[in-house]
Amino acid sequence: MQIHFSLTHYYRRGSEPFRSLSSLPEADALRIMQDLYIEGSAIWQRFRDPLGYLRARRQTEGWLRQAFIAKGGQPTLDYPIYFVIGSPKWVQRVADPLTLATTTEIQVPLSIFKETEISFTYPDSMVSRAMEIEKNPGYYQPGYHGNVFTRSEILAIIAQKGLPDEGWETDVPDTLAHYIEAQAWNHAPLTKFLQTTTPRP
Repeated sequence: MQIHFSLTHYYRRGSEPFRSLSSLPEADALRIMQDLYIEGSAIWQRFRDPLGYLRARRQTEGWLRQAFIAKGGQPTLDYPIYFVIGSPKWVQRVADPLTLATTTEIQVPLSIFKETEISFTYPDSMVSRAMEIEKNPGYYQPGYHGNVFTRSEILAIIAQKGLPDEGWETDVPDTLAHYIEAQAWNHAPLTKFLQTTTPRP
């Protein structure tokens, strides 16, 4: 049975979707993160320490890219554009008024990407890599955390276990991201998609 999913991209209301902070010069990225930071927001509070966040993110993205290439990926971008699979229940649970007021989303079909253009982690890639390093016995899962998956691999896992919070139940604390993240490594399918779609403001 073939499984069809949409990918959800969250972005700041009033801005453009499908952009990468990591691809910008450091000074520009830091300025944008300072503008994006909102204390108390489940999404935007991560920019409290912009420089620390940017450096950790770029390190993670280097790992993601090399691991994806090792599995046959053919990225055309140095840094990916981020999505999650579906509409995660975890995001709905942690969304606070500040986040809801300042965040919007756009959904694209997973099918617009080739197998060699998109990778996946469970959960969020920065969290997944940190879990693999920490190896907390309470919730570390070596088969998933610290791993980069192809589209075929992640769809096989979902077919067996379901989506996080929708059949796939784990002991991961609710304070940590509980969804499957997707990393798009080619902007061309997104540009084509935007030409036929009007994103939310």
